[in-house]
Amino acid sequence: MNPLLEKFDAAPFSKIKNEHFKPAFLQAMDDARAEIDTITTNPEAPSFENTVEALEFAGYQLDRISSVFFNLNSAETNEEIQRIAQEVSPLLSEFSNDITLNTTLFERVKAVYDQNDSLNLTTEQQTLLDKKYKSFSRNGANLPEEKKKRLREIDAELAKLKLKFGENVLAETNKYQMHLTDEADLDGLPEGEKEAASQRAKAKGKDHGWMITLDYPSYVPFMKYAKNRTLRKKLSLAFGSKGFHGDELDNQENVLRIAHLRHERAQLLGYETHAHFVLEERMAETPEKVHDFLNELLEKAKPAAQREFQQLEGFARELDGIDRLEKWDGSYYSEKLKKKIFNLDDEQLKPYFKLENVITGVFKVAEKLFGLQFEEVFDIEKYHEEVKTYRVYDLKKNFISIFYADFHPRPGKRGGAWMTSYKPQFMVDGNNVRPHISNVCNFTPSTPSKPSLLTFNEVTTLFHEFGHGLHGMLANTIYPSLSGTSVYWDFVELPSQIMENWCYEREALELFAEHYETGEIIPMELIQKIKDSATFQEGMATLRQLSFGLLDMAWHGTDPTGITDVKKYEQQAFEGTQLYPETAETCMSTAFSHIFQGGYSSGYYSYKWAEVLDADAFAFFKEKGIFNQEIATKFKEHVLSKGGTEKPMVLYKRFRGAEPKVEALLERAGLLKTG
Repeated sequence: MNPLLEKFDAAPFSKIKNEHFKPAFLQAMDDARAEIDTITTNPEAPSFENTVEALEFAGYQLDRISSVFFNLNSAETNEEIQRIAQEVSPLLSEFSNDITLNTTLFERVKAVYDQNDSLNLTTEQQTLLDKKYKSFSRNGANLPEEKKKRLREIDAELAKLKLKFGENVLAETNKYQMHLTDEADLDGLPEGEKEAASQRAKAKGKDHGWMITLDYPSYVPFMKYAKNRTLRKKLSLAFGSKGFHGDELDNQENVLRIAHLRHERAQLLGYETHAHFVLEERMAETPEKVHDFLNELLEKAKPAAQREFQQLEGFARELDGIDRLEKWDGSYYSEKLKKKIFNLDDEQLKPYFKLENVITGVFKVAEKLFGLQFEEVFDIEKYHEEVKTYRVYDLKKNFISIFYADFHPRPGKRGGAWMTSYKPQFMVDGNNVRPHISNVCNFTPSTPSKPSLLTFNEVTTLFHEFGHGLHGMLANTIYPSLSGTSVYWDFVELPSQIMENWCYEREALELFAEHYETGEIIPMELIQKIKDSATFQEGMATLRQLSFGLLDMAWHGTDPTGITDVKKYEQQAFEGTQLYPETAETCMSTAFSHIFQGGYSSGYYSYKWAEVLDADAFAFFKEKGIFNQEIATKFKEHVLSKGGTEKPMVLYKRFRGAEPKVEALLERAGLLKTG
């Protein structure tokens, strides 16, 4: 028997073998097609129930199989899984097109849509109907046959290209190793980082020395602390040139082809550009609004960023006679300057942020805000021994969710941090089916002498991803496609980014920030320094984020057919935001997985957009108390539990009582100061 084709609740990882995946996909697609046929051959007149609702639940098993497979392809992949992904992705794309280009099915959905006014639908039903109708109209249902055929070809090719792009980035990351044998090359690195590098070398089969890789827990500390400027440069150029070496892992052609195909697809569907197509279903609505938003922030942030950069360059010159600050100097001198100004560095803070304590802390914050309790359990199957599993309950012991947590880097795991789901929340036959949610991160692992101690940045990352997790866990909707994080893309970062705010608050930090050796609670003066340094180089950080958003819009908000040189085009996009000298060897686009592999194309601006929402929303908490039950309940009821059942601005205003103000972000970031 194929375990993926049986009904399962928690993913049956121990029973699944790689050879099960492709047959399971093929069978589940056939089953889903049969479910679609049942809808299209129904002799009764199309109704909301027999067409729109039936379509919503068609292919449920296929969705479960897909979530298991593609989550493994991100968190625990291997060559065989990647090969299967290349085989099944075009098939899934074709299957998706079989649905959206099914004329009979579309006619039934359209018949329901056209009698919308007389149906007395609930708000959520209305949203589902709109979403289903648009899933056809925005994907070519109204096109003539030859254009539908071309659309299918584009989607199949895009599915393969995006996978290839991601595989190349992962292969580049795994391939690079800087093996150091002279301890002097590690000058400046804290002892814990040296020990981790030594452990890494042993794991890579070296009998001596230290290994530095492009994984974040290795790369970031080296760039921040290593005195050896030549080695920092070497590592920085390796990191910045992923997919840009003109070899078999080069992504330049993939970037151009993806951009071209997305543009062609948008034009086929009657949109000016890919960005016009995407933004129609976002809070921002149009590329013009996105550009206005990014440029408004740029205007406010740029003077501060330039001042901060000059200060940093002056500091590096004074300290080490550095004439010109380069990209590989930024983290190193920023850390030193931060220490000088605030007498604070990551090494002072890390002992207070033992991973297990931070996990306990984020659970306590969730309990105080939303009445959740997390119980670690050992009877839920996991895909790797490092994964932790929890059952989540409310205070009345009602089951809320399963939660998976996977925190350390491995060769089969892509970089970065993300939240995902193995099973959505929805209602069926009066039962509230609860979700299975996962957080995946790449934090510094423990060493023989030290537990896993997080940098403050890793602490905020954990809280951020957990915010997405709460959005999934607290979902309370009827339909799976409107549940949890299934919201407009520029709204999805609000629950994650707002959670980061608690990391800066004494009331929250005192719940979990205790020294791993002495048990001492983090001193008030360190908390004050964390708060004081929160806006350190915020202008530069804002400019960096805006540069990514503008690069995304450059690729997707214009006609890319004339672009032949990826690097040159990228430089033009970066012109207004550039602080550091250009390096010919590096290219951001060839490893910009968010927009060329993930779902952020024409959406990277949403990080800053959501920062406006989160700054405005947290100001509400600050006003009433960061653990105020009334505000927390409003946030849970109107934001976290509602998913995509209504337009985000309607939900936000129901929580806040007004639209968000960009000033809330500028004030928090310290960018309203003059002079």
